[in-house]
Amino acid sequence: MSAPALFEPGEGPRDGWPSDCGPDRAYLETFARRGSSAFISNLRTKVMGLHSGARVFPVTINEAEYGDAYVCLPHTAYALYAKDELRIVNAGPWTPVLGLLASGVGAALRAARVNRIVHVNNYMLSTNLHGGWRGEDIDAIRDLLVARFPDHLIAVRSLNQWSEPDLWRRFNDAGWMMLPSRQIYVTDDLDSEWAPRRDTRRDLAILEARAAHIDQLRELRPGDAERIARLYDMLYLGRYSQLNPAFTAAFIEMTHSSQMFHYRSLRELDGVLSAVVGCFIRGGVLTTPVVGYDTSRPASDGLYRIASALLAQMAQERGLRVNGSAGAASFKRNRGARAVIEYSAYFVDHLSFARRAVLAGIERLLNKVAVPLMRERGL
Repeated sequence: MSAPALFEPGEGPRDGWPSDCGPDRAYLETFARRGSSAFISNLRTKVMGLHSGARVFPVTINEAEYGDAYVCLPHTAYALYAKDELRIVNAGPWTPVLGLLASGVGAALRAARVNRIVHVNNYMLSTNLHGGWRGEDIDAIRDLLVARFPDHLIAVRSLNQWSEPDLWRRFNDAGWMMLPSRQIYVTDDLDSEWAPRRDTRRDLAILEARAAHIDQLRELRPGDAERIARLYDMLYLGRYSQLNPAFTAAFIEMTHSSQMFHYRSLRELDGVLSAVVGCFIRGGVLTTPVVGYDTSRPASDGLYRIASALLAQMAQERGLRVNGSAGAASFKRNRGARAVIEYSAYFVDHLSFARRAVLAGIERLLNKVAVPLMRERGL
């Protein structure tokens, strides 16, 4: 295996792009050429490529940006977003304590300059998929990035012991800090775990009643990209948090045209989309970075249930497992999903003692307090 190498996406890897890298190439090159904010309006990051063996990884590089979407910034993920979530989730009597704790964690993370960070294999999505990467090259990748960015944390998001147990184990055994990030909901076999559920059958009945209006979105009509971005915004930024990635119409167009994502929607009689899912697939696993529906419509219209059924059908048709990401915990459990803790791995051995000590304290805090609470409350 040749040594890993960083490159500017416009230049390409030194040995040329792998033959199966078409969507990833479009993704990397357009982000690098136009800048992250053109596609995710609340994100500032530099995007590069990293060629290692037969893989090309998207790499994001941040210096000290604060307040942007959580997909590149640990301060947002562990402090700002955590405080936002307390408005939504049921933490019971823990709520005021957790609010104070999040504020304290935020101050500590700032002191540790945690947003001075390089993320490997970061697609800037709520859930990255690692596509069967087993991590044989993590030491070489670590050495390259530490030499190039000696004052940055090195990180990999979206690790769990469900989809890539060997990769999780490699990072853990290699001494990377494993910080729990959230509880996600996963489904191994849709035929046996999703399809027989009572709530699933009800969802499918609603979907079947609207079957004539399901659009495979093989082509986008004028205005569709803007509408999809708006539907996503209504749900993820309007109902949940402004710290979720704010995808633009340009992002929708690019991920659709490159076939990076696979879209499916509900189109009303007037031609306007009212529910949509955009699915990202790697290594036999499907996740949905883009889910949206018209939240101004009454819940009795069942639009979220239709969107959920559409994504499950897309996975079932392809024989895929589902990483349902976080949120809507009871909804997902009632449809056969189970909870798994997701982690981010951080390499910090090259940093100052003070920065390492802060992060080690937060790692212990999250594992001893946050993980038991997530499991107990189903967060």
